Amino acid sequence: MQIRTLIAGGLLLLLAACASAPPPPDAQRAAFSEKGNEVALFALGLIDTGYRFGGKNPEAGLDCSGMVSYIYRHGAGLKIGGSAADIAGKGRPIERASLRPGDLVFFNTRNAPFSHVGVYIGENRFVHAPSGNGRVRIDQMNANYYAQRFEAARSYFD
Repeated sequence: MQIRTLIAGGLLLLLAACASAPPPPDAQRAAFSEKGNEVALFALGLIDTGYRFGGKNPEAGLDCSGMVSYIYRHGAGLKIGGSAADIAGKGRPIERASLRPGDLVFFNTRNAPFSHVGVYIGENRFVHAPSGNGRVRIDQMNANYYAQRFEAARSYFD
């Protein structure tokens, strides 16, 4: 009788596990994406590249959207372009808690929605081309300036 009770209890546990609701879509994302990792590594290779408003290549200098377009084209073979707001409009919205290397993070830095973009590289850090210091650099998402201005995250990868 005890064996039957144990088997029935085990089956009930299995059925309960099968009946549970699936995790939300963001929770189903893998911990990393191969293309996303390539994008993050490519972004790191641009650290200390000069800033130039409207810049679209490292030789002439990069602005934030030009940097992202360049990285995605050369690091992942994806053609995305336009302003930071244009790029945000084409990506798939994701929760901040679901960010993976290669995803994009957007900020309101000029009293305009989606006015700045960077490439998330993991561990709450992102690579971007800020106009203030004149160089592509890494910053923390939770630094006061960026934490207060964070707007959204987008992914271009599965």
